[in-house]
Amino acid sequence: MGSIKGRGGKNQEAICTWKVDGPAQDYWQALMTGDQGIVAKILSNPQNNLSPDAVFDTTDLEEWKNYCFNIRQLRLWSLGYKQELTTPLHITSSRGYTECLRLLLLRGADPDFAPGGKTALHEACAAATTDCAHLLLTFGADPEAVSEDGYKPLHLCKSPGSIQCVQQLLQHGASVNSQTEEEGDTVLHIAARHGLADHVQLLLHHGAELEAENREGQTPLNAACAQPHPPQDMDRYYRVCQLLVESGASINTSDRDQQRPLHLACKNANAQVAELLLARGANVNVMSYSGNTALHNILQTAAYKLEHHPELVVQALLNYGAVRIWPGALPKVLRYCHACPRVIEALINSYDRVRVTKDWVGAVPEEIVQKHPHFYQSLFLLEQRPRSLQHLARCTIRTFLEGRLLLVLPQLHLPSVLHRFLLLSFEDVLY
Repeated sequence: MGSIKGRGGKNQEAICTWKVDGPAQDYWQALMTGDQGIVAKILSNPQNNLSPDAVFDTTDLEEWKNYCFNIRQLRLWSLGYKQELTTPLHITSSRGYTECLRLLLLRGADPDFAPGGKTALHEACAAATTDCAHLLLTFGADPEAVSEDGYKPLHLCKSPGSIQCVQQLLQHGASVNSQTEEEGDTVLHIAARHGLADHVQLLLHHGAELEAENREGQTPLNAACAQPHPPQDMDRYYRVCQLLVESGASINTSDRDQQRPLHLACKNANAQVAELLLARGANVNVMSYSGNTALHNILQTAAYKLEHHPELVVQALLNYGAVRIWPGALPKVLRYCHACPRVIEALINSYDRVRVTKDWVGAVPEEIVQKHPHFYQSLFLLEQRPRSLQHLARCTIRTFLEGRLLLVLPQLHLPSVLHRFLLLSFEDVLY
């Protein structure tokens, strides 16, 4: 027995909980496997004293704890108590057992019962079991129920498969601009942070606020740009940012640390997003509170983002007029970024001349030199010879067109090879 109050559901001073043993064992096993026939048989027998709203205490149940650890969406915490509680509705809705869930609801289960802090609708949305979410809403589940940790069902639609759950919730009156209690995230923040382009498009169609700020001062665009993601997800995040920007999101809104979307996109080495923001007029040289520009951010993260091709970000920033690194700091950049020689190539090629000394040789580990011998040998040879006339001509044109480079070049109708050369195309050698 205990005093558990579930937000949005039954408020009972005392709720009887069942350990998963004895008479509750068969009921538990039937629920876990979605065996509708066994569940119906157990509920029809009054001697079992088991109801559709039975509360299971899973605190000591290793099978359940392991399952919840793997799925993550299923565990229900009772804040302030050590018990971990779940119900038949939560089990069936989180595992997608629609017919078993229907049986429980027809037998009178409360769709808003939340002894462990979340309703079954929260669980269905977290697990993206759309049919279960629809069934719960049909039986009157509250689409605005707030869990003990401050989330509404919409806030738990974080996977690509949950798009239909979002549709169902919005159709049943869920607020598209509701915020989580602790972080202040709107649903659009969450969808953007998880790279869910379809969710973003749907939410925008239903009036989601583009400039809503969370507790960190982030807009949804900031949140999308700030989220680290693997190389295979770069296109997804670009699509999200594209949707937000094309819908009118401000590209220069800063968070509490004065980091703008471009700063954040460069930290994550997403060249597509950086190019999108730059093309829309993002300020390439504005500093954050830490004194970093976008170029500083990509140079600091390049060594850890090799698969993201950070050199493309550096190239884009330089072509959009980023203030170059002080030449005296280039040896330090070399020590940090030697694993990505194309970053070094783009930087070196943005100067008409650079004073290369013997110290530069010591800044690059021997194994890196052996991995990229052609490039690093050409770099170290600059200590003994001037840059080529071709390179000097490039620098002269870039200096003359500073601030207008990308506007003027298309009008010159240059051969594509020369066009790319002026925009610091990569040749993996310096001359």
